[in-house]
Amino acid sequence: MIDLAPLLPWLERETRAIDTVSASLTARLAALLDQPQRKWSAGDTVPASWYMQLFGPTEPQSVLGPDGHPPKGELLPPVPWPRRMFAGRRIELPGDLKVGDEVVRTSRVTAIEPKTGRSGEMCFVTVRHELTTPRGLAVVEEQDVVYRPALEQSASTPAAVQGKSATGEPAVRQAQFSRTLEPDTTLLFRYSAITNNAHRIHYDLPYARDVEGYPALVVNGGLSTLLLWELAGKSFDGRLCKSTTRNLKPLFVDRAITLCATPGARAGSVQAWVQDDMGGIAIEADLEFA
Repeated sequence: MIDLAPLLPWLERETRAIDTVSASLTARLAALLDQPQRKWSAGDTVPASWYMQLFGPTEPQSVLGPDGHPPKGELLPPVPWPRRMFAGRRIELPGDLKVGDEVVRTSRVTAIEPKTGRSGEMCFVTVRHELTTPRGLAVVEEQDVVYRPALEQSASTPAAVQGKSATGEPAVRQAQFSRTLEPDTTLLFRYSAITNNAHRIHYDLPYARDVEGYPALVVNGGLSTLLLWELAGKSFDGRLCKSTTRNLKPLFVDRAITLCATPGARAGSVQAWVQDDMGGIAIEADLEFA
């Protein structure tokens, strides 16, 4: 079991950063999502759910780790395990973004929790981000990041990586709206370029396969979630104001995924999910529109 004592000083540690909503990055994200081409100008409203274009890592190339990630330590606790992925996120979108906005992000670690699962030991770190524009609070995001030990060279590929459903069986759900697509390397590249994400599991196949134990390049969790939000936004009335997502298993490049959404039990609520090519559920989402 991991020793928590060296990590606890990072609890409630806070950092602050400033970025600007860029017309150029907004246009690139719109193109990625196959939005009609348009000229984005200062003052144009940007969907708040496109906030991931902000605050891409800017650490110098020389300090990046073997996995392509910036080093831990300033905000994230120095968990001594190298494998890192998103496990889920909770967001609220009380405001909006506009091209030209100066956005202040305040971030802090709110939880550090070791766990043991089917694939072995893990450590979950929860980070809360608050994004504020000149008009007030626009985005609140809580990210759950999971760390795992390095794979032993002789170890077999974990079950969660082999492409099996998280439950072992295909999903049995009825979607009112759905879209099937096959993420390719170009889509992964463009998303990683917009977010300045250098994690090698998204573009370096030998690394993803031989070091992290995946059978193929991994689709960015943020990309899958964004595509799911876009499907729901086009299918239901109102504005996305809340989202809770759980990443249950990875999705892989050049394999079909199906985005699904159906009305929830409450007014304005939407149940959404992403199925992999085997029919298993990879991402679950509870959405609210207002």
